[in-house]
Amino acid sequence: MRAATADALRDAWIEARHRLRGKGLFPDGASLSLRCPQGATLWFGDAHGSLPARLDFAGAVASTDDAPLHAAIYLARPDVGAVLLGGGGYGRALADFGGTMPQLFDEQARHIGPMGAPVDGTASLSRTLRTGGNALIIGGRPACLGITCERMVLNAELFEKCAKACVLALATGGGIQPLPWWVRLVANRRLMKDEKRAALRFSQGLMPEESRGY
Repeated sequence: MRAATADALRDAWIEARHRLRGKGLFPDGASLSLRCPQGATLWFGDAHGSLPARLDFAGAVASTDDAPLHAAIYLARPDVGAVLLGGGGYGRALADFGGTMPQLFDEQARHIGPMGAPVDGTASLSRTLRTGGNALIIGGRPACLGITCERMVLNAELFEKCAKACVLALATGGGIQPLPWWVRLVANRRLMKDEKRAALRFSQGLMPEESRGY
C-alpha cells in the first residue's frame, strides 16, 4: 500500500472521529476502523486513543478490544470499507426494543437497507450480515457500516435519525409503518449494486467510488 494512500486513510479516520464526536455518535466505548484497499489491513482506534493503529486482520482478530469485531465484519463483507461501533443514544436504545428496525424511510432503505438480527459477538455475525444491511446491533451497541468512510459517517447519522423516530414511536405506544415492499425492493437492489461494485474495487486493490444519489 502506498504511503500516500495510508496517510490519507489515517487522516480520514481522524476527521471521521471528529465529525462523529460532534454529532454525539462517538461516545466512550466507541470504536472506528477503515479498511485499507491493498492487503488485509485496517486502521483501528477507539474513544480512548489519540491516533489509530494500522493492524493486519490476523493481529486485529487476536486483539483484546473491539478490533476482532471490526475484522470479522470485513472478513464477512468484502464490500465494507468503514465500521463504527458505538453510535448515538437512540441507536443504543433500539437494543431495548428488539434490536432491529423496519425500513421506514426512502433514504434508509437506499443506504442502510435491512437490519439483520442482533448478535452478541462474532459467532453469528456472518449470518446476520448476509442481508447486506449497513446497520446492526452487536452486544447491545449499534454498528454502522459503509463502503467508504464518508458513506459510513452519513449512514451513522441517518441511522440515528431513523432510530430516534422508531424508538420514540415504540416508547409512546405508537405504530410504525414500513415502506411499501416495492419501494424497499427497488432501493435495496440499488444498495446491493453499490456493494457489489465496492467489493470488486477492493478485490482490485482500489478504493470504492462514493455512493450519494438515490
